[in-house]
Amino acid sequence: MGLDIAPLWAVIIFFGVFMYVVLDGFDLGIGMLFPFVKEKHERDVMMNTVAPVWDGNETWLVLGGAGMLAAFPLAYSIILSGLYLPLIFMLLGLIFRGVAFEFRFKANERERPVWDASFICGSYVATFFQGVALGTFLEGIPVSGRSYVGGPLDWAGPFPFLAGIGVIITYLVLGSTWLVMKTEGTLHERMIHIARPASVLLFLAIVAVSIWSPIRYPLVAARWFSFPNIVFLAPVPLLVIIFTVLLQRSLSRAPLRVPFVSALALVFLGYTGMAISIWPHIVPPTITIWEASSSPSSQAFTLIGALFVLPIILTYTIWSYYIFRGKVRPGEGYH
Repeated sequence: MGLDIAPLWAVIIFFGVFMYVVLDGFDLGIGMLFPFVKEKHERDVMMNTVAPVWDGNETWLVLGGAGMLAAFPLAYSIILSGLYLPLIFMLLGLIFRGVAFEFRFKANERERPVWDASFICGSYVATFFQGVALGTFLEGIPVSGRSYVGGPLDWAGPFPFLAGIGVIITYLVLGSTWLVMKTEGTLHERMIHIARPASVLLFLAIVAVSIWSPIRYPLVAARWFSFPNIVFLAPVPLLVIIFTVLLQRSLSRAPLRVPFVSALALVFLGYTGMAISIWPHIVPPTITIWEASSSPSSQAFTLIGALFVLPIILTYTIWSYYIFRGKVRPGEGYH
């Protein structure tokens, strides 16, 4: 009997997408926070906090997508067929955000507002349609046999749009707590005032999804509330409450790293809760990871490459954030 590699590949893809959500999440959050900050030098500081590392964050998105194509080609084809438009809009937003990021530093005073607007719009569009894609995925993708049978606008519904708003809130929390950790003075204080209500909204969004999912989907209710699952999974909602309280209290106590770490924990718990709810389906609610898998030899061959590349990506990611640790002040950073 051969080794079952499909669960290992599912974990790798789960990890890659999570790393993208975390690292590009606070990056996009900074763009969405621009409308709350009008002073040019403060906007410069905001961008300088991520300038040395932002363009490496999409590496994780590429890893997740390429991993799914290699290990679960059926899921890749169905998910892309159902999410073509949201993913195209997301990529367009990322392109506008990336171009604006580079051009803004080189623009004169007359042109800079144009690139600021592009940075803001690109961040909001990319974030919203990430949430729309997530909401559509969680709501279920219509499949017949091995093919997508839905329409091109199946994603345009209430729950995907609410998920888009939820991801915007999530990234605002990540972005504001990142800036609390990386900045000083009035910008630091402004981010504290934004992080407080944003984190409350994030908690309410997690609660809403946690209530909605088991009510709508009996399989999710059975996963969370049957015995002994309810005993083993009870720490997840308890930890959500604990880290929300910790985030709120730490914002009042000369905050540095604790708010951002608490925000990361909330994102991880929400993401883990989602994974628990849909496991072992990779195309909810019908196709499991084993049904969507490529041949065992293909998974084994590509796994060798993934296990070689993954430590390299992790190493340079950790090293880059370590090198550029500490506060960013006006006049310092990217040029």
